[in-house]
Amino acid sequence: MKITFLGAGSTVFAKNVLGDILATPALQQVEIALYDIDAQRLDDSWRMLNNLNANLCQGKARIEKYSGVEQRLNALRGASYVINAIQVGGYDPCTITDFEVAKKFGLRQTIADTLGIGGIFRALRTIPVMMDFARDMEAVCPDAWLLNYTNPMASLTGAMLQHTGIKTVGLCHSVQVCAETLLKSVDMSTEGVKWQIAGINHMAWLLNITRDGEDLYPEIKRRSLALQQTTHDDMVRHEIMRVFGYYVTESSEHNAEYMPYWIKRNYPELIERFNIPLDEYPRRCIEQIDRWQQQRDRLTQNDNLSHTRSHEYASWMIEAMETDVPYKIGGNVLNHGLITNLPKEACVEVPCLVDGQGITPCYVGDLPPQLAALNRTNINTQLLTIEAAITGKKEHVYHAALLDPHTSAELSIDDTVRLCDELIAAHGDWLPALH
Repeated sequence: MKITFLGAGSTVFAKNVLGDILATPALQQVEIALYDIDAQRLDDSWRMLNNLNANLCQGKARIEKYSGVEQRLNALRGASYVINAIQVGGYDPCTITDFEVAKKFGLRQTIADTLGIGGIFRALRTIPVMMDFARDMEAVCPDAWLLNYTNPMASLTGAMLQHTGIKTVGLCHSVQVCAETLLKSVDMSTEGVKWQIAGINHMAWLLNITRDGEDLYPEIKRRSLALQQTTHDDMVRHEIMRVFGYYVTESSEHNAEYMPYWIKRNYPELIERFNIPLDEYPRRCIEQIDRWQQQRDRLTQNDNLSHTRSHEYASWMIEAMETDVPYKIGGNVLNHGLITNLPKEACVEVPCLVDGQGITPCYVGDLPPQLAALNRTNINTQLLTIEAAITGKKEHVYHAALLDPHTSAELSIDDTVRLCDELIAAHGDWLPALH
């Protein structure tokens, strides 16, 4: 079995995902192909994985590295699974551009990797690269599964599923930790809890949460109201739960920019009231760059490097498909009748059964109407972003931004168009040709 990791220069993430595979007895005799366009970061990951290979499975795995676009076909050739973790344009220059140009128009962001003007332009520069991956996979590993971890999850996974023949599923880790995060925040036990989650990536909903058949939501909401009298790091999500009735999977800093209610020039007091961290993603990037210099030797030069299997889905899915022992995930797939009050073209996040037959998404039915309505506001922008990337029509870039909840709440039509034009000019060749 061969697993190809695209974006392997993400050394810490590669350690989590590929370390999980090396820590799984059923998967240890594997060929791992590491691919990245950054030769130095690729070499760091290769050294780190070789240490883990020696320590976790006595060197049973074979680990190869491939650098540069010309080596991508060789990296993919014969793969059974392809894991995607790329970031096109990186923090510098592209993330900086997404934030700084938007600020000139008075539009502030927190993370800007999923929705909003930053999410739109991240998708526009990434979808063409994903289409290149698809063409290569169709040539040398047409039956492989693509496990996509790259954001914006719904737009990228949706583009692959709508416009290529590659078997693709989008994977995030917000579903696994959602119920636990909520319960811990209100000082309730997580033992014996059952839950159901469905919606779209980063805006999926904790539809029910029970213990021994008892609905835990009433007590959660009672405690949440008391918690909101203090300042904490999850205030937006608790307010969403109070108003719309359900807790959402992804963090407050993310959801603050997916809706029109929180980051508003005319109501600056909301930023402090709901503890919203503006410019959070650039701050994290700077910290991660600084921290990497401290981590590098520990990860690449440590002969005793170890790893404990994480909750990331990839290894559990691959193990389920290879051994035919079923496993349940929250996966991002096309909405073929799964959530009945969301568009069929949408990429939705639903429970999925994984086994030797592959991935089987589960029927959910209707979401509560207010939740479906909130999801549709995000889906509108996602679908138009895909349309812009595939057709190259600039008008669809405008449409995506004009329908984005946060952007449209803050900017006029003319300013939104001017913002898009400035971002297109600033990103230059990082974007596809638009007309």
